[in-house]
Amino acid sequence: MIDVLVVDDQELVRDGLRAVLETNAGIRVVGEAGDGHAGVRLSRDLAPTVVLMDIRMPGLDGIRATTEILTGANPPFVVILTTFDVDEYVMAALHAGASGFLLKDAPRDRIIEAVIRVASGEAQLAPQIARRLIDHALSTPRGSGVALPELSPRELDVLRLVATGLSNAEIAARLYLSHTTVKSYVANVLAKLGVRDRVQATIAAYESGLIRPGETTTSVG
Repeated sequence: MIDVLVVDDQELVRDGLRAVLETNAGIRVVGEAGDGHAGVRLSRDLAPTVVLMDIRMPGLDGIRATTEILTGANPPFVVILTTFDVDEYVMAALHAGASGFLLKDAPRDRIIEAVIRVASGEAQLAPQIARRLIDHALSTPRGSGVALPELSPRELDVLRLVATGLSNAEIAARLYLSHTTVKSYVANVLAKLGVRDRVQATIAAYESGLIRPGETTTSVG
C-alpha cells in the first residue's frame, strides 16, 4: 500500500486529489495539510510513502517544507504540484530533493502513475518541467563545471540515457542489455552520485555537462 499525504492550501484541490488517488486500490491518502508547517508535522507523524506538495502556500512554502521533510529520518518521496508550468521555483524545488514535479491539471492517470512510480524510486517530471530543467542547466555557467564521481564508461552511458528521459526498458533496448542489468547499473550510478532517485541524477548529468546542447528529453521517469 502506498500511503500519501496531500499538502495544499486549497481544500478543493485536496479533496480533488484525494478523490483521484483513492480510485486506485493500491493508494491510500493518510492525511491532508493546508500549509507547509502542518505538512512537515504530519509527514513526521504519519510517515507517508509519498507527499504531494503544493509549491506556493502562505507561511512555509512548498520548497522550504520539502527541505524540512527530507532532512528527517526515513523521509518520504516528495512530488511537487503546481499550476505553473514555468514556475521560477522549479529548480529550487528539485535541488531541495523533490522526486517529481507535476502540473495540477495533469490527467488523472498521470497523477496516479506519478505516485506509483515515485514510490518505487523512479522519477516523475511533467514534460514541460523536463524541458525547463534542460534549458536552465544549459544556460547557466555551472552547466559544465560540476564534476561527476568516477563512473565506468557503461555507467556513463546509462546516466546519459536516464538524463535524456529513457526508462529502464528503453535503456535496455538501446544498449542491448537485460532489464535486470540496467536496473543494477542505475542503482550503482545513484549510489556513486550520492542521490536517491533519477531526478537528482538527471540534475547532476546536466550540471556536469554530460548532456550537451542538442540532446533532448522525452518525459523524465
